[in-house]
Amino acid sequence: MALEDTIRQITEAAISDNRQFLVDVIVSARKGPKKVLVIIDGDEGVNIDDCALISRQLSKKLEEDNLIGEESYTLEVSTPGLDQPLKLRRQYEKNIGRKLKIKLADIIQEGKLIEVKEDTLILEQETGTGKKKEIINTEINFSQIEKAFVLVSFK
Repeated sequence: MALEDTIRQITEAAISDNRQFLVDVIVSARKGPKKVLVIIDGDEGVNIDDCALISRQLSKKLEEDNLIGEESYTLEVSTPGLDQPLKLRRQYEKNIGRKLKIKLADIIQEGKLIEVKEDTLILEQETGTGKKKEIINTEINFSQIEKAFVLVSFK
């Protein structure tokens, strides 16, 4: 089993609260010490104590089972930052009501996420200006999405 898969299983077991979930595990094998990045999220957010707890449990298990061997490594347990694309349907559900930027194969769509269905999502988009301003709903299939990011407004 690949190291990423093993870390994924350990992390999922360490997440005791079913409102939290694993987003991704990235093991970089660049020069020097390996970096193990575990990204977690939660339906109601994740705080630093949650990250620290999972980090301690994961670190203990990595050491006990000698999964990385004698190599030095850096372990980081974090939440997805603004620069991280949405990967899981559950992340989309968490961000209903927020503005998204979605890259499809041939176009970029922006709009407010208003609904997440089984295989699609619905974006509310404004077209036109002034009196010709119109609000349309666009349905996008998850399989068409290359990348999707939450847009942050500082208003």
